[in-house]
Amino acid sequence: MSGASAHTLQVAEQAFQAFATGLASGDWTAFLACLSDDFTFWFPAGPFKGLNHGKARAAEFFALASTVFPGGLTLVVLQVTSNPTTVVYEVRSSGTMLGQPYENQAAIALEIKDGNVCAYREYLGVIFQLGAVIN
Repeated sequence: MSGASAHTLQVAEQAFQAFATGLASGDWTAFLACLSDDFTFWFPAGPFKGLNHGKARAAEFFALASTVFPGGLTLVVLQVTSNPTTVVYEVRSSGTMLGQPYENQAAIALEIKDGNVCAYREYLGVIFQLGAVIN
């Protein structure tokens, strides 16, 4: 299978940068503007576990993320992989979650259709700092 087209990669990169800004600042306006009207997202845990539909539901999800990580999260991209319609970012994030040190490694898949993100899927591998778990 071949990789994504230059246009798909450009749309995904713009959306991913808006996503990273949202995680860092709590301002999700730019990322939400990248979403298609038929947007869906899948998340593996919590109140949004499973498949969710619509921009309004996405806005609720990302607003919750901003309350769980009030200081924001910093992302480091480890790898980017793509196929003709989906771009996957493997990232490491760090910050503070509800007052505790937090690190996570995740894969974030952005599916692109007609110049917008039509789907978001996140796969987690949580790594808490040992001191936060012990204390």
